[in-house]
Formats: sequence, structure tokens, C-alpha cells
Amino acid sequence: MSDTTRDRQHAESFRENADGYDAHRPSYPVESVRWLLGAAQDVVDVGAGTGKLTAELVALGASVTAIDPAADMLRVLGERLPQVETVEGSAEHLPIPDACADLVTFAQAWHWVDVDAATREVLRVLRPGGRLGLIWNTRDESVPWVDELSAAMHRGLHEGSAYHPTLGAGLTIAGKHEQRWTQRTTREGILQLATTRSYYLTATESERTAMLDRIARVLDAHPETRADEILLPYVTEAWIAERFTPGC
Repeated sequence: MSDTTRDRQHAESFRENADGYDAHRPSYPVESVRWLLGAAQDVVDVGAGTGKLTAELVALGASVTAIDPAADMLRVLGERLPQVETVEGSAEHLPIPDACADLVTFAQAWHWVDVDAATREVLRVLRPGGRLGLIWNTRDESVPWVDELSAAMHRGLHEGSAYHPTLGAGLTIAGKHEQRWTQRTTREGILQLATTRSYYLTATESERTAMLDRIARVLDAHPETRADEILLPYVTEAWIAERFTPGC
């Protein structure tokens, strides 16, 4: 199987389990979202899913259009945020007019896109001075038990503690913001979190069972994960990209 085919299968897996995704995926810390938003007013949130980032942007006063290829994700978003316009579409084919946004955001989604095609679409819909905002939650694997948890989830192959975005022609990274924080959760919450990941959704039943067994053994092995409430450490990284013209 090619890397492109595998990535497409993983990306399309999110068409399943929208309610589970909404219940168990973390949101984003308000300080990171405020930094990402800056002075923008009209925001297009692409790959919006169930609205984890969308909700934070709305709470900060932004007018948001949410775009996602999965109708079931947008159903959940619409139930939570009825004031937000939702549109089915993809990063490579944004079904919105030219020059309509101050900010285009991707939360936990840019790594799934065709970078060149998505960059062209972002540049098309941005107004002069508009920016691209990327934000990414990763578990803080500098904490030993979290490192073991990640290994259990990935059969020893970590996603990595940081995501470094690649951009197409016409955009350049202009700034980065990083924040450490903790999500309050439970043993069941961590197990359910694993079921929202693309590598779980695309696995066989036996692989899914083995993964949950590995995670349970990690949770059984540490005092801090045997408590009724577990503090799961995260690192949130956010990037702002601006238009770039070579030679200028």
C-alpha cells in the first residue's frame, strides 16, 4: 500500500464515530487559540470535525465558517454551535468565495492534506493580509507514563512529540506558540480516546483488542493512572503562516 493510499484511508476513517470523537478528543487551550486568532474576525475552520477549535474561536468573538468532508462530524458541530455556518468540503476544494477570510485554520488536520493544492486554496480565500493558522495537540511524551502510553497506542511506533508543518509555494511560517497543559480524564476516557484515533479506526478487530489491552497494562502500572481522575499532559503547538513572494 502506498503512503498516499494509507493516508487517505486514515483521513477517511474520521467519517466514523463522530460522537465518540467529540466526547473524548481534547479541545485547545484558550491562550493558544487567542494567539492564533490575533485580530482576525472572519475565520474559515477547515477540517473542523465536531468543532473543537471552532467553539474556542466563536467564544473569542470570531465569525466562523466550518468546513469538513464528513457530514456526521458537521452534524455534531451544528448541534453544538447552531450559529456557525457548516459546509461540506475539503482543503483542496474549499466551496467558498475568493478573498472571504482573515484567517484560515486547520486543527489537527493539515497533515492529511495535499499541501500544494491546499495552499493554493488557502491563498485564494484569504484577504490581503490574511493568514493561515495551524494548531496541533500532542501528548507530552517527556512524562514517562505518557511515553509508555504512546508506545502502547502505536505498537512501539510513536507519532512524535511535535508536528512540523510543510507549506506550499506562497506561504511561509511567521510565528509559533507552544503551551503545556493537562486534560482531566479517567481510565475509561483514555481507552475511549484511543478508539478515536485513525490507527484504531483502520485496524482489524484483533488489532483493536490488542491495542486496548496494551493501554490497560500501562494504566495498571502507574499510581497516577490508577486514580479516579487522571491528568493527561499535552503540548499544544500553533503556527501562523503568511503570504510570501520570493525576492520581495
